[in-house]
Amino acid sequence: MACMDRVSPALKQILLKLYLADKSIEIDHHLYEFGSIEYHIQSQASNPLLAYLSISIPPLCHGILPNNLSPYTIEMVKGICPNVVEIEEPARDGFQLTLKLNLYQIPRNKDYVKVIGDISSVQSVILSSQLKEILWNVNSDDASPGMYKPIKLVYHPREPFFVIRQVILT
Repeated sequence: MACMDRVSPALKQILLKLYLADKSIEIDHHLYEFGSIEYHIQSQASNPLLAYLSISIPPLCHGILPNNLSPYTIEMVKGICPNVVEIEEPARDGFQLTLKLNLYQIPRNKDYVKVIGDISSVQSVILSSQLKEILWNVNSDDASPGMYKPIKLVYHPREPFFVIRQVILT
């Protein structure tokens, strides 16, 4: 069964390294995580507190959700850290979403770890909003009463799981 940590440890480590650097550093990393999630993080030495994070996540359920992110998912991502995270339009080639991270907006007190953790949880925000959309859109009109079609969810290519709407007993 798939079990994921809310925060991406590798992404958090890179963002902390960038934020806490004593001198300007240039970062250009590609990360691949469990479940076919791809991140591309870029920062230039000329402005190290401005970074770009591009994300590619395959749809959780093929056939129900489109390959691009829905307006609901975009709104959920905007709510992560509104003063730090901006959505870049259009997303970079090969990615569904590109975020501009204004790291200079992160407070210099102990809260910076929480803020960077919140940014590093972007994958779970996207996946949870996709799951909410799937569950909202479960349509039983095509099934006879008491018979519901299972929905196949694929978080990891080799480990799909199914959601089946249950009959409401009255």
